[in-house]
Amino acid sequence: MDFTNNSFLAGLLKEGNEKAYDFLMESYYQKLCAYAEILIKNHSKAEDIVQNVFVQLWVNRTQINPNFSIKSYLYKSVYNEFIDHYRKNKPIVYLEKKYLEALDLVIEKDYEDLEVLMKIVDTEINNLPSKCKRIFLLNKKEGLTHVEISEYLKISTKTVEGHMTRAFKILSEKLGSKMEAIFFLLFDYKNFNLQN
Repeated sequence: MDFTNNSFLAGLLKEGNEKAYDFLMESYYQKLCAYAEILIKNHSKAEDIVQNVFVQLWVNRTQINPNFSIKSYLYKSVYNEFIDHYRKNKPIVYLEKKYLEALDLVIEKDYEDLEVLMKIVDTEINNLPSKCKRIFLLNKKEGLTHVEISEYLKISTKTVEGHMTRAFKILSEKLGSKMEAIFFLLFDYKNFNLQN
């Protein structure tokens, strides 16, 4: 049986074929968990989301449209489950709204791209000059202000600002228009502020 054929696989799922379902689980479960973990930043909650998606897929299998990509459907379902979970558990304040908008911007075309984008950003940050990288991460990852970094590293705030400007210049050249949205997702939104 050629489970890689989308229409054929969709047809089998619609009929309740368990081997087709097992094939989907084996092919996508780990990838979807990794994707969900990027979104929710919690391993066990990510697994819960993915398990819910697979349960819903099986429960609603008779409604599957063979013309829709099952892969896209799975990624979109994980994303939608994350949004539902997010809204149930947190009031949407301004920054959280910006976080969700950033998600939409980054993954407007392909949901699987988010994982790839995050890895690219991580690589580019690691490629920054060492002092530049350290100051950038103290600010964006640890949430320290320029003044706190200057006191911690015993350097002037002007030096900190210079390194931050350089880091943003290098990263924006490498990452392009989606840079701000990606940073907003990669680092805790509470600590994210381009001016900080």
